[in-house]
Amino acid sequence: MTLPMDDIETLRLRIDETDRRLLETLAARLFHVAEVGRLKMKGAPFLRDLDREARLLARVESIARELGLDPFRATEIFREVIAMSVKVQEETLLDRKVAERALGNAHCVSFQGAEGAYSHLAARKYFGDREGSIEFRGFPTFARALREAEAGAAGYAFLPIENTTAGSINETYDLLRHTELKIVGEEILEVRHCLLGLSGASLLGITRVVSHPQALAQCSRFLAELTGVTAVPFVDTAEAARHVKETGDATLAAIASEEAGQRHGLEILSRDVSDQDENWTRFVVVSALALTPDPRIATKTSLVFSTPHRHGALAHCLNLLDAHGLNLTKLESRPVPRHPWEYLFYVDFEGAETEDAAARAVAALSAECPYLKVLGSYPARTTKKGRVDRLPESTP
Repeated sequence: MTLPMDDIETLRLRIDETDRRLLETLAARLFHVAEVGRLKMKGAPFLRDLDREARLLARVESIARELGLDPFRATEIFREVIAMSVKVQEETLLDRKVAERALGNAHCVSFQGAEGAYSHLAARKYFGDREGSIEFRGFPTFARALREAEAGAAGYAFLPIENTTAGSINETYDLLRHTELKIVGEEILEVRHCLLGLSGASLLGITRVVSHPQALAQCSRFLAELTGVTAVPFVDTAEAARHVKETGDATLAAIASEEAGQRHGLEILSRDVSDQDENWTRFVVVSALALTPDPRIATKTSLVFSTPHRHGALAHCLNLLDAHGLNLTKLESRPVPRHPWEYLFYVDFEGAETEDAAARAVAALSAECPYLKVLGSYPARTTKKGRVDRLPESTP
């Protein structure tokens, strides 16, 4: 039996009304979460109560079963609610608004690429609680996006720094070493590459694929399996999608996000074409707005240093960090420009630069190293304590 269209439209209106009530309820929940955050500012020694989170998820699963809902998906939804709640409390404890009043363009965020690029999507995720008041500005290069923040034309620059498939993004590391700005945050985004083409195009008819070099590297196995197809580097994934649309060439395809395809009216010829099923990119937020994270927030510190030219120098430096009880989460080496066989070492460790152990360790390193620069201390998203996204255990 087919329902009359007027009955279907009535039901759809009721669904829309229910959706709004769901969002209004979520907004009310986050208001109460912010109030809890303000109470924690007065002396609670913790940010997250992991036992309470576990009890909440167990209760959600039980209620879902009682209501005849899918308990797995209901629990997944509430994991996202918890992630939003953690972010709201972090913002409350950081008291970011006090610092942002000092900078007239704190509402502007610069990134490399165009709307729909992964940097844009990650920036929207990071600033999600303030997106209505944030202006996102895309630029052709990482350096230009950073320069906007250095000049004060943007409050923040949003830069990718590493990917679980293609590794570190060396240009970002080099830019961080030379800027006076600090890393004030990080975000991670699951990258789900799609092969996008014009309406009516077919996978067998594609002869060229355009995308950012990093995206091409992350999809190298998929591209190698396409017979007679040439990979062509392009300035950006979203711009590659725009290029395909503008050329009107059905033999041309782009590797980009589904969102970029939607923005430019392209069809998905193949979904999830990354070499690895789990493909995540980590981004750093860089700003002149130096923030001191509340000690209850899981924090990470990034620094870069060079070592003396003697045997065992790197091991000695790492032992200094270990002696002060610091847990390293990353160690990256980069060659020193114009100095063959000399290296800089980029290190991330858990904790804030202002904490006693970290401060003593950095002071000890400074006394040993010819060069050392702290790149910033910021709320962590890739440590066990700071993680809110559900990541595979192998993700750094």
